[in-house]
Amino acid sequence: MTLLRSLAFHICFYANLILQLLVYLPVFFLLPERHCWAIVKNWARSSLWILHHVAGIRTVISGRENIPSGGAIIASKHQSFWETFALIPELEKPAFILKKELMAIPVFGWYARRMRMIPVDRAKRGATLPSLRGAVREAVEEGRHVVIFPEGTRAAPGAAPNYRPGVHYLYSELSLTIAPVAVNSGLFWPRKAFRREPGTIRAEFLPVIGPGLEREAFLGRLRDEIETASLALMRAAYAERADLPMSDLVRARLAEEGA
Repeated sequence: MTLLRSLAFHICFYANLILQLLVYLPVFFLLPERHCWAIVKNWARSSLWILHHVAGIRTVISGRENIPSGGAIIASKHQSFWETFALIPELEKPAFILKKELMAIPVFGWYARRMRMIPVDRAKRGATLPSLRGAVREAVEEGRHVVIFPEGTRAAPGAAPNYRPGVHYLYSELSLTIAPVAVNSGLFWPRKAFRREPGTIRAEFLPVIGPGLEREAFLGRLRDEIETASLALMRAAYAERADLPMSDLVRARLAEEGA
C-alpha cells in the first residue's frame, strides 16, 4: 500500500508542479510581484495538500512566534526536498540560496529568477561569498527572509553534522539575525528514495540568534540547537509510529544520545 501511495504521490506532485508552471507561464512575468508570491505560496500549499491526502504525510510546523519580522536569515536543517517548498507559506518573500545549476533549468529557472532566488556557484567555494553577500544584503534590506541550508546539501537523518562557514560569513558581514529551523523530514521523505512513509513531518522554528557572536561560538550554537531539536523531532516521530523504518545512522544516533 505504501509503495502504491508513493507512486500516486509522485504522479500527482510533479503533475501539479508542471501544470502550474505551464498554466501561469503566459502571465507570470507580467504580474506584480505580490501576485506572483500568491501563486507560489498557493503551489506550496497545494503540494502539502497532495502530500497529506495522497501520501498520508501530515505537516506540523511549530515555533512560528520565533520567525523574525523583517529581513533575516532562516537557517534550516536540510534532509529532503520537503523543506524547499513547505517553509514558503511561513516566510516573507523567501529568497532561497540555491545552486546555480537550478537556474538553468528551462521554465523552473525562469520562475526562480522572477522570484529573485539567490544562486551560488558551489564550485568556486569561498570565492563566491563576496558576491553572495551583496545579493543577501539586498534581500534583507527589502525585508525578505533569506533561506540557507547551513550544511550546503541534504544530510541523511542521523548523519554527522557538517555546518559550513558560509552561514557565519553572511551573519557576521551583514550583522544579521539568524532563525534556526529543525526538521525530521528525512524520515518520511528520504533523499534519493522513491518511498514516502506515512506519518507527520515536523519542523520547528527555534529562538533567533542575534548578531555579534564569533565564528566558533556561532557555528557551535547553531549546530547544537538545530541538531538537538531535530533529534527531539525524530524521537517524536518514532513515538508516534513505532514501525517507522530506522536506518543504522538513526539507530546509532538515538542510542548515542540516549546513553
